[in-house]
Amino acid sequence: MKDQYDFSDAKRGPVIPQDAGKTRITIRIDSDIVEHFKAQCGDGGSYQTMINDALRAAINGENLEDTLRRVVREELTHAA
Repeated sequence: MKDQYDFSDAKRGPVIPQDAGKTRITIRIDSDIVEHFKAQCGDGGSYQTMINDALRAAINGENLEDTLRRVVREELTHAA
């Protein structure tokens, strides 16, 4: 380690710029809900994105049948 560091050109804020259209918040969600979404995405997904999608579907009034049809269409597209 150096004895002195030069921070004269340093800038405040995150190193990686935040995504446009996203807002960082702190929210308390029941542990079982978080674990459910983490289990759904396994090792290759983002449980936060899944929670965001579920909230968006609730806001848009998407019912279970519509959700199921959308998911089946997406999976068939990926399988082809």
